[in-house]
Amino acid sequence: MTPVERYGKLSVCGTGLCSEQQQQIQLRGMSSHGLQWYGLNKCLTGASLDVLAQDWQADIVRLSLYVQEGGYETDPAGFTQQMNTLIDMASQRGLYVLVDWHQLDPGDPNYNLDLAKQFFTDIVTANKNRNNVIYDIANEPNNVSWPEVRHYSEQIIPVIRAIQPDALILIGTHGWSTFGASTGGSVQEVLNDPVPFDNIMYTFHFYAASHKDYHRSVLDQASDVLPVFVSEWGTQNYDGDGPNDPISSQKYIDLMKRKKISWTNWNYS
Repeated sequence: MTPVERYGKLSVCGTGLCSEQQQQIQLRGMSSHGLQWYGLNKCLTGASLDVLAQDWQADIVRLSLYVQEGGYETDPAGFTQQMNTLIDMASQRGLYVLVDWHQLDPGDPNYNLDLAKQFFTDIVTANKNRNNVIYDIANEPNNVSWPEVRHYSEQIIPVIRAIQPDALILIGTHGWSTFGASTGGSVQEVLNDPVPFDNIMYTFHFYAASHKDYHRSVLDQASDVLPVFVSEWGTQNYDGDGPNDPISSQKYIDLMKRKKISWTNWNYS
């Protein structure tokens, strides 16, 4: 039985991610690197997705579409087609798919608002009848305040919901998706001014060698009061360099298992 056969259409219930039977679940899987570098017929092939689904027993794959750095803005039609092809390939293997709008630099997601509206209109229209696709509308907002991220979310979510009213949507948080932990902010900013839609989750990112007890405490606190999805994490430093930190990584894995926080690891490339 595949993950999608087991859990069906997902939704948020309380602070958890729940199956079609309204049982809280934890999805575990991998994120690709940028599709412009490691995408279709490079690192992501039928064979590699078979390994992910069958050998690794993953539940989900995150498909990371950079906006800049040679990504979507250079060929919107081509990257939309690639994303749709990869969604279909992963769906054939019974995986959930996290469509990652990988804005990074500029850190303000509003900078790419028009491109985001076009992308999500096209990608949701093509996949609105699938029960396994999740949409992450902002990878890592940075150097931007939470109210500005909230404003962006209020522009994009209606675009998606007009096409697929029950779509599950993830929202990046300020401070590189750390609820502000990396920039002196706090979870309280989101609690005081939440995004006013249902069936949404907020994302948290960490790199275990850089982000230790304090960031773990923020994840623990946030997931007590908000639906949280760890859509990107790594075992090294936040820049991807340096040795793995198995001790810190295991503490995060244990926390996420205990609280049934779903995650995708960076990266499968």
